[in-house]
Amino acid sequence: MWASGAGYVRRVRLLLSTRVPAAVRGVVSSVVETLRGRDLAAVAAGLTYFAALGVVPWLLLAVWGAALISSPATVAAYLADLRLLVPPEMGARPVWDALVRAGLDLGPWGALITIFPATFYGEGLRRACLRLAPRHDRFTGWRARLALLPLVLAVPVLALGVFASAPLLGDLARTGGVAGTLGWVVVAFHVSFVALGVVIAWGFRVVAPGRLGWPASLIGAFGTAAVVGGFLQGFLLFLALPIDLGIPFGGLDVIGATVAVALWLFVLHVLLLVGWTATDALDRRWRTPGPPADAGTENGTEAGTGMPAPALAGAGR
Repeated sequence: MWASGAGYVRRVRLLLSTRVPAAVRGVVSSVVETLRGRDLAAVAAGLTYFAALGVVPWLLLAVWGAALISSPATVAAYLADLRLLVPPEMGARPVWDALVRAGLDLGPWGALITIFPATFYGEGLRRACLRLAPRHDRFTGWRARLALLPLVLAVPVLALGVFASAPLLGDLARTGGVAGTLGWVVVAFHVSFVALGVVIAWGFRVVAPGRLGWPASLIGAFGTAAVVGGFLQGFLLFLALPIDLGIPFGGLDVIGATVAVALWLFVLHVLLLVGWTATDALDRRWRTPGPPADAGTENGTEAGTGMPAPALAGAGR
């Protein structure tokens, strides 16, 4: 689907060979080769299905766990401030309120049961990565779901850190105007960037196949988190649009809202999978022994450019 056709690939390689540093060129070229011939859209759609099973349970666990660490009253106050960031135009605030109530009232038994569907996301991530970069793997589903379990302890801590920024975000939202809106967008992006980076790093390093090294996993995860964090800000902007989502579905607003959220989740997972592919390429590049010092030249010319290789300072002395 994407990156299909030899002409397109040649144009990408030409652009990379002339305008991008060698290290980035190598990673991007590897990503293009990995995704070439793969149906990225179908793989992302499959992962979106697993996300539909796991995202809401993770949100409930985040709210309940954060309340367990601090107190239900504290978390409720934080989430009341964050509610101001949810645009009311599409009716998202009642959904927010229901999610908060369900999370605060979850209880230990409810949390224990919720963990089961939450871990399906790990299985979806590992299977999706195996579709893009096939390799031998055993007990894929159970290994991935068990590998995701430590996040049950980490996510509430990260969520509480995000919730703690709520008073500042609420004040900026109440201020309004360009300054207030820009302020809460910047703060929300950076706070979510840190939390998402930690979670994605665990997913890339431990849950996904290949056992990538921590350096590549951290760089790739936080780079992906920056893109995903910006994408989530775009989702909030989408919620502020005064459009009727039920029009294409005969006025059934619930169906329209469900399809819209699914579409946004699909695009998010396209970005996530491209991020993992780039991280995998970076890790393979670092694990491969480096080329000799003169490997950048071929027959007296710079590799891939046809230009004379620059003389080394002091050469021949």
